[in-house]
Amino acid sequence: MCRLHLKEKHQKLKTADFLWLKEYLQSNEFCSEEKFAETFLKKLLMMDYSARCIKIKENNEQNDTQQRHNLSSKDVRDAFNALFNETAKSSDETDKLESIHLMDAQMAVFYCADSFLKQLMVTKLSQCQFALPLLVPNPFTQKIEFPLWTFRQINKSWKATDGKVQNQPVYKAETAMVAFFRFGSVSSSKSQLMNSLINEKQNTFFHRNCPGSSRSRVLMDGVVEIAWYCPSGEKTDKFPDCVAFCNLHGDAGENEKQLNILTQMASVNVVILPQLNRNDNSMTKIQNLFKNSKPLICLLTESDSALTKICKGKYKMGLKDKSQPLVIEELRRAVNNGLSSSDSSSLYKLEDVADKSHITVDEKIDNDCRKGKDAAQKMMSLLKNKDLTEIKEAFLPCQGKLWHQWCQKNKELHRPTLGELQKSDNIEKNKSCKKLEMQKIRKQQQTSVLSEFIKIFIQELNPQKGNEMTYFLKWIGILLDDYTTETLSALHHEYDKKWSAVLDLKKKSDKFQQLAVEQDELERISEKLQAATFGLEHILREIGQIYESCSAVEKNKKNLKDDFSSLPSLAAEMMMSGFPLELMDGDAAHVPLIWVTAVLDELIKKLGDKRVFVLSVLGIQSSGKSTMLNAMFGLQFAVSAGRCTRGAFIQLVRVSEEMKDQLKFDYILVVDTEGLHALELSGRSTRNHDNEMATFVVGLGNMTLVNIFGENIAEMRDILQIVVQALMRMKKIKLNPSCMFVHQNISDISAGERNMEGRRRLQEKLDEMTKLAAKEEDSFFQFFCEVIAFDVQKDVKYFSQLWEGSPPMAPPNPNYSRNIQELKSTIISKASRSSSITLSQFKMRVNDLWCALLNENFVFSFKNTLEIAVYRRLETKYSDWTWSLRSAMLSIEEKFYNRIANGNNEVKKNELLAEMRTTKEEVEKSMKSYFDEDRDKDILCQWRGRFEARIQDLHDDLVKGTERKLDEAIKLKKARENLDKKIAEYENMLFTRSKELALSLKSKGTDEYMLKEEFDTMWTKWVTEMTRDIPPLKDICFWEDVTQILSENNELTLVVEKCNHKEFQKIPIRGDYDDYIVIQKDDVSSGIFGYLLHKKNKNLNAEYNESVKQLIQKIIQETKKTMKKTSVRRQGYSDIYIQEITDCVKKLVKKHQSKNQKYKLRKEFIIDLCLYVCEFAHKKFTECHKEFKEANDLGMYLEKQKTQYYNVFKNYCRGATTTTILINLICSKLEPSILETVYNKTALDVAAQMRTDIQSLRENRSNLEKYILKSLAEKEDFQQYIQYIHQPKKHFKQFIKNEVDKYFTEQNKMILNLFRGNLKQKGHIVSNAVHAVTAEVKNNGGDGKMWFTSFTKTLTDELKFTGESCVDLREIEDLDFLENHLSEHLEKMMSKLKSVNDINMEKCRKKPDEILIDHFCQCCWVQCPFCKAICTGTMEDHSGDHTVPFHRNIGLKGCYYRGTTNLAISFCTTEVGSDRCFRNSLDNRIPWKKYREGGPKYANWSITPDNSELPYWKWVVCRFQKDLEKYYRKTFQGSGEIPEEWRKHTKENAIESLDKYI
Repeated sequence: MCRLHLKEKHQKLKTADFLWLKEYLQSNEFCSEEKFAETFLKKLLMMDYSARCIKIKENNEQNDTQQRHNLSSKDVRDAFNALFNETAKSSDETDKLESIHLMDAQMAVFYCADSFLKQLMVTKLSQCQFALPLLVPNPFTQKIEFPLWTFRQINKSWKATDGKVQNQPVYKAETAMVAFFRFGSVSSSKSQLMNSLINEKQNTFFHRNCPGSSRSRVLMDGVVEIAWYCPSGEKTDKFPDCVAFCNLHGDAGENEKQLNILTQMASVNVVILPQLNRNDNSMTKIQNLFKNSKPLICLLTESDSALTKICKGKYKMGLKDKSQPLVIEELRRAVNNGLSSSDSSSLYKLEDVADKSHITVDEKIDNDCRKGKDAAQKMMSLLKNKDLTEIKEAFLPCQGKLWHQWCQKNKELHRPTLGELQKSDNIEKNKSCKKLEMQKIRKQQQTSVLSEFIKIFIQELNPQKGNEMTYFLKWIGILLDDYTTETLSALHHEYDKKWSAVLDLKKKSDKFQQLAVEQDELERISEKLQAATFGLEHILREIGQIYESCSAVEKNKKNLKDDFSSLPSLAAEMMMSGFPLELMDGDAAHVPLIWVTAVLDELIKKLGDKRVFVLSVLGIQSSGKSTMLNAMFGLQFAVSAGRCTRGAFIQLVRVSEEMKDQLKFDYILVVDTEGLHALELSGRSTRNHDNEMATFVVGLGNMTLVNIFGENIAEMRDILQIVVQALMRMKKIKLNPSCMFVHQNISDISAGERNMEGRRRLQEKLDEMTKLAAKEEDSFFQFFCEVIAFDVQKDVKYFSQLWEGSPPMAPPNPNYSRNIQELKSTIISKASRSSSITLSQFKMRVNDLWCALLNENFVFSFKNTLEIAVYRRLETKYSDWTWSLRSAMLSIEEKFYNRIANGNNEVKKNELLAEMRTTKEEVEKSMKSYFDEDRDKDILCQWRGRFEARIQDLHDDLVKGTERKLDEAIKLKKARENLDKKIAEYENMLFTRSKELALSLKSKGTDEYMLKEEFDTMWTKWVTEMTRDIPPLKDICFWEDVTQILSENNELTLVVEKCNHKEFQKIPIRGDYDDYIVIQKDDVSSGIFGYLLHKKNKNLNAEYNESVKQLIQKIIQETKKTMKKTSVRRQGYSDIYIQEITDCVKKLVKKHQSKNQKYKLRKEFIIDLCLYVCEFAHKKFTECHKEFKEANDLGMYLEKQKTQYYNVFKNYCRGATTTTILINLICSKLEPSILETVYNKTALDVAAQMRTDIQSLRENRSNLEKYILKSLAEKEDFQQYIQYIHQPKKHFKQFIKNEVDKYFTEQNKMILNLFRGNLKQKGHIVSNAVHAVTAEVKNNGGDGKMWFTSFTKTLTDELKFTGESCVDLREIEDLDFLENHLSEHLEKMMSKLKSVNDINMEKCRKKPDEILIDHFCQCCWVQCPFCKAICTGTMEDHSGDHTVPFHRNIGLKGCYYRGTTNLAISFCTTEVGSDRCFRNSLDNRIPWKKYREGGPKYANWSITPDNSELPYWKWVVCRFQKDLEKYYRKTFQGSGEIPEEWRKHTKENAIESLDKYI
């Protein structure tokens, strides 16, 4: 054990240590001592019997080919000496360790393994047709152990000569036993003799001539091994019935305890003897055997005598000089004679060994095993004397009829039949009824009595119990198999017999009536077979249904000790312990989503959100899928006869640490499925079921193994079409799994040419199936390689037959094991280059695929939740990136506006690009990091190019937009050049006159009041004189102009009345436009959505209302464009702009009328629409004209300067110096400029802070919309809802504005601190400029003029501060005085500014709400043509379809049913899954399922069938039912009756649903 590195591992080797995915060396003929345990077990787990052929190398072994030159040249010439004389051994040869006997190594691993690994070892040894340890002397305790536990999972099947088929667990089977042992040392190999006797093709018992044998052994002496011969019912059988053969290794005389046990239990004893003396101790034991009545066969190694019957039941036979076949033939005849002469009482049962004295039974000494068995037996005692076909119904009620009924209702919910739709037009009411029925079933499940059977099971599933829980689960499986085997075997036999009869009758054309009877009987047997199948998976399924029912009614089950919420955690623990989880219930053909999701959630909590590579397998029934997976990964999928996998199961295979870096995932998640074309499904729609199963597992897998049994292309045809169709569906929904084909049971896989021919035929068949599948899927694929990346040379594997010969005695084919390893290596290689997914992503994938499969059209219905979630996160990141760019550009704008104000009349694009370069590079770096490093980078990559391009476009748009705004500022600056010259002239004049006036009054010493009065008088005189020839700019009279222009073609009283009543303000959101429409007499009504209006006994088509609504939206957009082109800001307001707007409205209405001659729009419509567009023009024109007036009205400008010049006048009166006057002038000019800059910076800072502090503004537009909906619900303001539905952009803007106003109220102190902080920062900049400029000018020997020029230049980018001064700067000589006093004045000015307690954001160039509106509202605003839900795209004019997570009830838009006044109650997501139709704008009937064919506005929307509508909108309909009916003048009656289930939703539920679903 030391040499094998096992000394410290007694009872420490665990199964999990060898089921990890590790590097595996293909060449394992040799292995080092320390690697033996791992190599041996890996081979054994793959059923590779070459595990018993491994050659163990010593760790310090020299090269075998190294030659030793011990002989002298003289000795070499002497042949006799060279051949027969012994030479002295070298020191190396003396010190060399004896080779480890292979069976010693096997037993060392066995001793050091825990009980579960021992059981697995023995099970695999049995599958390899090797003998198993029965009695084992423990080298640590010296006790003889009977490892009964290791036999518990071994079954043997045989067919006796009488034709009776048996399939029994070996621990329970009653068979004859033949015991072999020897006394003394014999020349013949007992084990080799036994092998030839029972199975000459396999070394069942290891013998001295096997590879790996050595001269000495340590652990095998005293070990008793057992093997079974199982007949096949053929004439070639060596024994007529199942016989156990036991082999006592070593000298029987030295192992008396084992010998006594064997001789007591054996039916026939066979002893091998050398030549013994009469007085030999062994003869005493032989004498006892002779006296025993049991048959005894003595094999004499030193005798050549023939088989001789000594007396009754006693035989002897010599072995010397006899051929092996002759010896075996005579020995077999003697054994058969002995067996036939034995009575039935000599049959033994393996469990009986445990009753023998002087031995230790593993199950008895292991407390955990004993407790687990007791608990399992307690459960099984409840099943005593019960009819197996009725047990599930009695003990597992939740998964029976109730669960199947629920599944059927769920499918009906997703697939309403045309008949159901015809019975009632109210599809939502039908859905509500179905949901109520489903909820009722759940309540029945929840209230059903919890059986004692399940109670015990749940109590024992306690992860704190450790091994006890695992033992318990193992025991349950063992005892249930034992309990059901006999009944299932009989039912299978009955089924096969009946199936044969049906096949025979099908060949006879005149036996139709009898055939029908037999088919009914076959179906009855099939149902009994299904009912009688009872295993651990059914108990776990019941647990799942208990959880689902309790979750549905949110109530714990009676008599359930623990809260039902703990059940998924127990199942997750089981998964971690190696037990499979049922993903799809095979009996109900349904996925219990709630249960599966909960278990996966718990698994994620326990393991973390690990990355997994999903490997799924598909194939026909009994094609060896589960056997292949079990051999490849050492898993525990059911493979026994009659226990084929039903549904789909998943199991985890852990990846070793050393391989994680290579593979980039933590686990392989294996998905095993039921076979396609399962016979048990004969009564069901197998084609549809197989398609669903294939689509489900192919969609789940990163890779799918398609398992094909044999090479018959005809048998492959159906499965290939199913697989190709599933892969084609994945292609359509942008899932790209890989695929490999495995041909099993190929007789000769070595013939290369034959394989090439097979591959060619497979390729042809795949291409043929692609064309067939393409027709069903409405696709245009011609070749399989167009559907999936596929290399027929590398992606097709051929497997040898599983068995090397004919069962039941055939061992596994070693080539099969090699094929398994080659396939495993290929899978690992492909997996290392493939993308993996996280457990949470797998959970979402399960949900998405199953929800889509529930609907009839999978591709149409599939919604990739994972992809949607990843895209939403990307949109949030995109929002952050765009914010970075926008906020940076606003800061840059501020800098350039200052430059322009300071006299720079040119802005180059390169300058803007240079300023933006740093921010753009940071954003690009962030994007690269996100796309390259995010855990979902494989999904993100599909959008990378689009988002990179969009960021680039946004950057370019921002640069162009800023360039345009700055150009406009330059134009405005240039437009007032003459005015600026005049202002400069007047300022100099005013400065001079103020100075002169001051000097003239200085000597008079008048008080300040008199000075002020004198200055005011002169100021008025000066301004009047200067502006005498310049008329003042007028204020606008907007509404008078509007009234005047509109009354030119309409009655003035009508225009005034319309203007005063304000009804025009509701024109975009009116419920209908009946008052505006005049129907032409020859019009025949037709519908846009198939809904008709009813008014004044006339049918007015809803098409007209929709058409008018679209016209209004179009006119609003066009007039906004017209307004943008106006030059009010540069040239001032003129009524010509109103004329342009009203002309635009009239022109578009006229154009609309020419295309729609079935109705006419009244003049009131044109007046109201003109008034509406003029209203939002009023605000824009007023603001622009105000700016124009402030910039161009000389009188206003001079009036603003009065205070400044009064201060100049006053200072001169007081005898101030030129320096002091300059300081006051600088401060008076800096103050408004600093304030303006600080306001602009604070606006941006506040907007940024709000994005951090306010949840609604944190992420993207979708998140903002969620909070808008919450706000609407909390306020319950119907008019706000109408605005949100019909004018969403306007509502969003108002919401943001309200949030900003609220923030300013609540966070006024914080905003003031921001403001003051920015003031302080700007103050530091100015102060630093003063000091820096002064130092620079002094160094250069400059004067006041140089100082002033440098100062203004330094502040060019920071503030608006021109380089003009009225002061004679040459008079300023003392720069230190200027610096000190200016600094003092600046400090006082900043202190005064900081003392402000209220800030007015109206002074900002762009207010916080405007900044946030620009950020959030420059996105897609396209609304669903059915329900008006807003596309959630964060980019305008985005590529791809418009989408929205949840659609609304279409009645909220005003839609109603054709020929009625009933508002529509359905959701478009429900309608698109139905067989109904709607009418488009051309009055064509369009099936909802093909809604994209309705026209351009429908074609660009992706609306998937979805029954998970947002409860929020159901509450809205119920809460505002009367308001909606009044607004749209329709009612929710008849086909539009609101389901009662909707009224159960409260406002709180509605708001909570927003967080849950959005």
